[in-house]
Amino acid sequence: SSLKMKKFFATTSSTFFHVFLIIALVSQTQTLGTKADSRSKKFIPLFIFGDSFLDAGNNNYINTTTYDQANFLPYGETYFKFPTGRFSDGRLISDFIAEYANIPLVPPFLQPGFNQYYNGVNFASGGAGALVETFQGSVIPLKTQARNFKKVTTWLRHKLGHSNSKTLLSNGVYMFSIGANDYLSPFLTNSDVLKYYSHSQYVGMVVGNFTSTIKEIYKRGARKFAILNLPPLGCLPGTRIIESQDKASCLDELSLLASIHNQALYVVLLKLEKQLKGFKFSLYDFNSDVTQMINHPLKYGLKEGKSACCGSGQYRGEYTCGGKRGEKHFELCVEPNENLFWDSYHLTESAYKQLAARMWDHTESSHTIGPYTIKDFFQDM
Repeated sequence: SSLKMKKFFATTSSTFFHVFLIIALVSQTQTLGTKADSRSKKFIPLFIFGDSFLDAGNNNYINTTTYDQANFLPYGETYFKFPTGRFSDGRLISDFIAEYANIPLVPPFLQPGFNQYYNGVNFASGGAGALVETFQGSVIPLKTQARNFKKVTTWLRHKLGHSNSKTLLSNGVYMFSIGANDYLSPFLTNSDVLKYYSHSQYVGMVVGNFTSTIKEIYKRGARKFAILNLPPLGCLPGTRIIESQDKASCLDELSLLASIHNQALYVVLLKLEKQLKGFKFSLYDFNSDVTQMINHPLKYGLKEGKSACCGSGQYRGEYTCGGKRGEKHFELCVEPNENLFWDSYHLTESAYKQLAARMWDHTESSHTIGPYTIKDFFQDM
């Protein structure tokens, strides 16, 4: 009977912890209760798609491995004081954008008990790519994220009626960060896929898949697209340590792929602007900003631009943060806000906060490409 009691307490405490976690997550998001009709006119929702740069916790709720999850400490320690599933010590760019737009933090689509979509919802999944094959089976690919968005549009139409839901969706801002994993995965999984395609062919497939998803979301009523281009992928702490290259330098082939992708993406967005009526885009030059911060951290109030705060090995580039990815040992810096990188591939909250400020408004810097900023999108256009 004492064994039964132990089992009871073990399962009960585990249940309490999960209940606590869900309550804590739900408390991040307040849903605003106003009349359904006025909702569509009043709100400019934020719909978020992509990868771990924007995942607010969807991967907590899928069958995957800890390599594609961040629901354990020290993730989340700086701001939330508990792990939310965000791949950072705190908030992400999208969280700060929501704050600027005066809407609550946008919750993950898969969060239990959440089904109020008037302020938007987050579909992003750590590890996801534009190609279905990227980390297949462990992540929610962009195609599936678009299908989940379709479910949300059906829900809004049911709640608001055709005309009001159409207004809400066309007012909405659609934020994307996608592509990084499509280029990282061949290097991280020792795949030989890049032997069969030239760089421009492979980029063509990634950008082509992204484009068809943008068109699909446009068809469902989206008009205002805010897109992050790819950072210098070869200069992340986790990619600097790949192969027996000179460890002081970046992995040039990977950064080159990111650069070809960024050029192709810009060309495609200009075409879509001509082809699709009412299509507007704001392209944030994430690449230039992060490159500047790597090379001149002091200029941005940071002390460290190359090494991660959390991880092990050279540059703390080994992906061991949290001790749940095969290797239990990891190191943790004392002041994450002095680092650009939080772990092998992701940035700290303090870096994301600066980047979000520059993404929001032209006056901060000229890192937004295209006629609009996100700030424009959240004002009456």
